[in-house]
Amino acid sequence: MPPKSTQDVGPGLATADSSAPALSGNRLGGMALMLGSGLSNQVGASVAALAFPVIGPVGVVAVRQWVAAGVLWGAGRPRLRSFTGAQWRPVLGLALVFAVMNLSLYTAIDRIGLGLAVTLEFLGPLAVALAGSRRRTDALCAVAAAVAVVVLARPSPSTDYLGIGLALLAAVCWGCYILLNRTVGRRLPGLEGSAAAAAVSGALYVPVGAVVLWQHPPTTTALICALAAGVLSSAVPFLADLLALRRVPAHFFGVFMSVNPVFAAFVGLIVLDQHLDAAAWTAILVIVGANTAALVEVPGRGATRG
Repeated sequence: MPPKSTQDVGPGLATADSSAPALSGNRLGGMALMLGSGLSNQVGASVAALAFPVIGPVGVVAVRQWVAAGVLWGAGRPRLRSFTGAQWRPVLGLALVFAVMNLSLYTAIDRIGLGLAVTLEFLGPLAVALAGSRRRTDALCAVAAAVAVVVLARPSPSTDYLGIGLALLAAVCWGCYILLNRTVGRRLPGLEGSAAAAAVSGALYVPVGAVVLWQHPPTTTALICALAAGVLSSAVPFLADLLALRRVPAHFFGVFMSVNPVFAAFVGLIVLDQHLDAAAWTAILVIVGANTAALVEVPGRGATRG
């Protein structure tokens, strides 16, 4: 899902010049697009969850990867035959990250809920933002986030440690995505690298998805939900982010998208009836605040996720 925060802007995405005075109309339009992107991403994840009882997270992720591959392939039009070995290596790494990140996140959503899963996943970009930093503010952000994670997990006999672990695995994948995306962006023009990675990831899910959908035949409703998840969590955010980054500076984009865990918690409540207590809401807001503080003084950080 998806994807926000410290991720680098996807290769080839045009960004607004932060040194030039932005027109208020452009900035407002960019904010509207970012709001739509974040809400679409989280609504897509919640719609995906509605299909879990029928085809499971694996089936939903397979359909989502196929939709993402189609969208990015059409946008990037990669010339695979011209790729060198040095270009293929990060692309294949990115493809593996796409595959594992979305599967671990959706499985975590199935076990611990949308709000908690997305919040824990945001630790990935936060960790990249804080890595190597010597600012006192960033050290405080790291401590605050660590305490918030403990509050969210609240170890007890009933804690779903597997669900928490899967959300943290998604966070690690998101961090790897950021680093790999930088390399892909340097070695390949435009969106060719991201498109190729999405295509490879989609291909990896062909045998897996075929087996899952054969063993668990999807109902019409489940199939519609899975397809909608692919559109809402891949196609719509990709296009909205592309347009938004032409209107606002990249670091502003990153700060704004830090509110995604809050969006996820609200959407989980409204669509999936997943209720969080006051402590969980406080922990989510602390992590959002830590992510925002880590970004707000560092122009150039910001991004999208595949």
